Amino acid sequence: MTGSRHQQQATEAASIAANTLPDPKVSISMAGLPTNGFDLNQEGMTQLKVGVSQMLPRGDSLAFKSQQLQLQSESYPLQRLDRQAKVAVTVGGLWLDAYRVQQSIALIEKNRALFAQLADVVEASYSSTLGKTRQQDLVRAQLELTRLEDRLNKLAQQQNKYHGMLSQWLTVVNSTELENYALTRNSINTYNMRLTQQLPQLALRNSDLVYDERWQQAQSLVPYLAQHPAVLAVDKKIDASKTGIKLAQQKYKPEWGLNASYGYRADDAMGRSRADLFSVGITFDLPLFTENKQDQEVRSVTAKTEAIKTEKHILLRQLLGSYASAKGRLLKLKKRQALYKNRLLPQIHDQALASLTAYTNDDGDFAEVVRARIAVLNAEIDELTLNVDEQKIHLELNYLFIGAMNADMTKNIKGRSRHYAAMLGEIE
Repeated sequence: MTGSRHQQQATEAASIAANTLPDPKVSISMAGLPTNGFDLNQEGMTQLKVGVSQMLPRGDSLAFKSQQLQLQSESYPLQRLDRQAKVAVTVGGLWLDAYRVQQSIALIEKNRALFAQLADVVEASYSSTLGKTRQQDLVRAQLELTRLEDRLNKLAQQQNKYHGMLSQWLTVVNSTELENYALTRNSINTYNMRLTQQLPQLALRNSDLVYDERWQQAQSLVPYLAQHPAVLAVDKKIDASKTGIKLAQQKYKPEWGLNASYGYRADDAMGRSRADLFSVGITFDLPLFTENKQDQEVRSVTAKTEAIKTEKHILLRQLLGSYASAKGRLLKLKKRQALYKNRLLPQIHDQALASLTAYTNDDGDFAEVVRARIAVLNAEIDELTLNVDEQKIHLELNYLFIGAMNADMTKNIKGRSRHYAAMLGEIE
């Protein structure tokens, strides 16, 4: 962000400098000096000459160049806003991944205690030679505990990875002492970092666009996405490029120059005073042969402007594609969450309880008890993953609508939809 601000300041300063006339040029010379003696009084043409000249740029080229740079500088705040939003998505996604791993570890730890108790029960039953407990049941219980330990180690590796990736964003380096890598007090130690136990519920910006069927057509969404900072930054580039066309058109106009000089002459050989000389004049070029120069420069800048317009269209289509993808994933995810909450998890818990009851009554298989408990654990981790993925999709959708229009502008959205749709080629 700091680099972007410096670039903006540099461009603004260049804009002010561009709207200033070039510095005048001063010349000092000896004119008409005789070479057969270098006597200043010998010839009437000899003079000490002081001149000044000032160039006047073509037409309004200074104003257009300044305007072009000013428009370029106005894109930097929009780029920073887009950058901040992208960083929020990146950091938020890393935090949610770290949270998912942390809570998965907690779930496995809880189930490991249950498996340990189950293993103790199996061992006690096997030692007492009562019931139908077999040696393979005891081995299976120890095996599942070992597998849970392995899963915990894998999750610990993932946790270290996400904490390390978070440190990239949460560690602040003092820019004035960058060569010494001095960390500021705002730095956060990501090692052994403990996250909240409650999953944050991110509010979905413009949720009606996701759940309301009236917003199914792409042309209805483009007016919203057209207010995205990334799109507005491209608009600034287009405006600057259009100003570049006006700047190139100024080259059809002549460039003017003013010059004036004063020549001092010494007295002649007889001691008589000679009149000093004053000269004034103008210079200008004639842009007559424009076919291979000015015409081509205007065509070049015009083509660049059209290329930037194409860049905007591509960006809007990318945002629309991201929206369609995120919306589709969110709606399907909602269905899966409802399925897990209302049917799958209760059924899996009932199955685990039934298997355990049957086994304790010597009417079931220990392997079935283990499979049921593992199914419960996996289902709980899957549900956790679904809940985390929902918040990650909210991050994606909120990024798309960080520049969403306000309620007053929304009233006119349908009237503007066809314009944007035609621009994107949505309407035949």
